[in-house]
Order: sequence, then C-alpha cells, then structure tokens
Amino acid sequence: MDAFLLSRLQFALNISFHILFPTITMAMGWFLFYFKFRSNVTGHPVWMRMYRFWVRVFALSFALGVVSGVTMSFQFGTNWPGFMERVGNVAGPLLGYEVLTAFFLEATFLGIMLFGIRRVPNWLHTLSTLIVAVGTTMSAFWILALNSWMQTPQGHEIIDGVVYAVDWSEIIFNPSFPYRFVHMMLASGLTASFLIAGLSAYRMLKGDDKLAPKLALKTATYTAAVLIPLQIFAGDMHGLNTLEHQPQKVAAMEGLWDTTEGAPLLLFAIPDEESRENHFEIPVPNGASLILTHKMDGKIQGLNDFKGEHPPVAPVFFGFRVMVGMGFLMLAVSWLGSSYLLRGKSFPIWLKRVFAGMAFSGWIATLAGWYVTEIGRQPYLVSGVLRTQEAVTTLPPANIAFSFTMYATIYTILLFAYMGTLMLMCRRAVEIEEISTEEREMAKASKMSPANT
Repeated sequence: MDAFLLSRLQFALNISFHILFPTITMAMGWFLFYFKFRSNVTGHPVWMRMYRFWVRVFALSFALGVVSGVTMSFQFGTNWPGFMERVGNVAGPLLGYEVLTAFFLEATFLGIMLFGIRRVPNWLHTLSTLIVAVGTTMSAFWILALNSWMQTPQGHEIIDGVVYAVDWSEIIFNPSFPYRFVHMMLASGLTASFLIAGLSAYRMLKGDDKLAPKLALKTATYTAAVLIPLQIFAGDMHGLNTLEHQPQKVAAMEGLWDTTEGAPLLLFAIPDEESRENHFEIPVPNGASLILTHKMDGKIQGLNDFKGEHPPVAPVFFGFRVMVGMGFLMLAVSWLGSSYLLRGKSFPIWLKRVFAGMAFSGWIATLAGWYVTEIGRQPYLVSGVLRTQEAVTTLPPANIAFSFTMYATIYTILLFAYMGTLMLMCRRAVEIEEISTEEREMAKASKMSPANT
C-alpha cells in the first residue's frame, strides 16, 4: 500500500476511535445535570446515587476522548501537512477554540464534579455540572463548524493556493452546519440514552433490584423514545441540504448511476463501480424521489454526472443503510420499552436482554453516519478547494504502516479495557448495600422514604 492509502486508513482509525467517546460525553453531561438538579429539588438520595455512578462513566469516557483527540491533531502535521499549509488559516483557529473549550472549561470543572462534592457548596457543584455540560456542547459546536466548512466551504478567499478567512460568520454558519450540529447532538443523545439504558438493564439482569438502575433505565428509555423521531426528522432535513450542496454524495447514498425522474429507493443492492451498475437490487418504485424531493417524479442527479468527482460508492451506500437500519431498530425498542413503562409494567427478561445488547448500538449508528459524511466528501478534503491527494505526506509508507499498526494495537486494547471496566462497574454496583448511612440521613432530612433505593 502507498502512503496515501495508509494515511487515509490511519486517520480513519483515529477518528473512528476518538468519536466513540465525545458521542457519549456530549449528551451524558446533560444527563448528569438532570440527575443533580432532581437531587437538589427532591432531596431523594436515589438521584445522587445515579449521579455518582454515571459521573465515573463520564470521567472515563472524557479522558479517553481527550487523549485520542490529541493524537488526531498530531496527524495533521505527520500525515496531512498539506491540510494545514493550504487551509490552516481557517482550520487552526476553529481547532484552537475546540481545544480551549475541552481543556480549560470541561477539564477544570470536571475536577470539581469528581472531587468537590464534599469540598465546595452544593450550588457550586451543581453549577460545575452545568458548565461541563455546556462545555461539551461548545466543543461539538467548534469541531462541527470546521467539519461542516470542509463539506460546504464559504466565507474565504484563495490567494496563491492558500485559503484566507474573509467572513468568520459565513465560515462558522456555513450551509450544512445547522443540520450537522443538530443531527450530531441528537445522535449523542441517543448514544448516551442507549448506553445508560443498556448498562442499567445489565445491572438488573445481574440481580440489582435497587431503584437506581430502574429509574436510570426508565429515564433513558423515555429520552430515546422522544429523541429518535426528532432524529429522523433532522436526518431528512440534513438529506435535503446535502442534495442541494453535495448531490454526488446523495447519489452514492442511493446507489443511483443515471440521472432519474421518479428514482427508486433501493432497500438492498451491490453497487459495482467498475461496470457502473447495481446487482441484486430490491427497489421501492419512486421511493428515493419521494423522500429527497417530496415528489413522486422528482429528479435526482446520478453518479454518471460526476465522473472522477464522486466518492467511492459501496462504503457510502452500505454505511447509509446501516445508520438508517440502526435508527429504526432504536425507534422500535425505545417505543416498545416506553409502552411497558406507560402501562406501569416491568420489562420482561427478554426486553432487558435486548436493551443490554444495544448498550453500544449508538456507536454503530454514529460510525456508519460518520463514514457516510466523510467518505462521501471524497475525493476532496475541503469540497472544491483541496483534494485529499494534494494534502498527503511524503513520508515512506513503511513508517506510516508502523504507526498505523501501533495505533490499531493500542486502540484495540483500550477499547476492550473501556468496555470491560464499564461491565465491572455495573457488577460491583450490584454488591453495594441498598442504602448507605449518608443516604439514609439525607432521606431523613428531606422527610422522604428511602425504601428500596
């Protein structure tokens, strides 16, 4: 393999590992603020017990997200020097704001969240939880502003091949940013919801009959049931925006080779880029036109209109179907779980197992969607401005193969360690006494019964 392919594989590996953790922390910060707020308002110890368990999950995820984010920035210099040389005047400040937000805002107040609960006033601890939640959202804001600008660039000028910022408001609020930001925040909400629901169900399957996992499962199930329809609507709006600004990406998502009026929705196919046709198609007549143009005979441009300028078709085509399929599975499971809760019934064993099995389902949907977005931008790093091939390093392929192997080894170990630690935390939570002395005193003070906590 040459340096270009190896560098792309290495960056794909790094971004795939990194995105797993911010996808959890962006929304879990708001879950923690909700738990702390309910603890303050009701005085019931179960909310603080939930807070203490999930803040450790948050801290572990945050640490891995920060560390893996640092290695990503190194690669701009080692593997993609042309990126910063050509568009660093835009990318540098936006990355800088993201790093400042992550390190100074989130990391500082995360310390108070973790270690200050008995050392600072309660209002300051609650405020710190809120600031961390806002900080994770602001980090997402800056990184998605840059990523969206790379998809739909505007507000710049090019002098001697180098990009210079002209209007920062146009750069930040580029055409795809609002859709991408909302879509990603909802994806984070669903990822965190299914993680909380899944691990809580796992605790209950292991014999944890306390109120804390039951309440966490209930809260996360209702949250997912509300967010998933919103995500489907936001995804539709994002698709319409992509059709307007990146029609070649939509053509790859739909596996559409020729420009067609009344284009079918392909439930399944095997795209063949060499012969420029699909095999084993299962079509729904006029489906793609109806979804993308809201007209049965709507016109959609095909890939043959973008020869040499469109992304690899198969990974975008299949990635899109994995993302959508996982979304509909989340819809079915969260609504089924909510139906049990609304009727006041406990989850049957099989449904708890389904939730436990879907604890990391948000990762699958997020990665599939991210591949559609990033591979769908090819052959450009910055659409219409900088081709990926123009930014790659001149390092020997053997050097990149070595670092790629090291990254793959370390990330595999870290990922199994992370998931194993979460499982261990759940099993140990089962063994914790039903209620501690401190919690009993808090319940007495609030004149609430601590029974079954």
